[in-house]
Amino acid sequence: MRGITVEDDSAIPVKIKRVYAEPDKADGLRVLVDRLWPRGLAKDKARVDLWAKEVAPSGELRKWFAHREDRWEDFQRRYRAELAENDALDELSATSEKTS
Repeated sequence: MRGITVEDDSAIPVKIKRVYAEPDKADGLRVLVDRLWPRGLAKDKARVDLWAKEVAPSGELRKWFAHREDRWEDFQRRYRAELAENDALDELSATSEKTS
């Protein structure tokens, strides 16, 4: 389990699961963090509670990364920098706290 760190240094627990995997009652709040809706997946089948595309890496960062393994560490650093400036992450954190 991973966590999202918020301003007061508390961590919100996060479980990572592929959106294509079958939803489970134990999933909790299901949030899709991606700029693009997954191909071939109907929204009712995905059963996500929230599509947080504003929290996903920017298009520019995604294109630069291009799934190149040698860029992974730099991608993480750049994405964290984007998140630090992203109000949508605060909104997602607040939503998560309300549902937990």
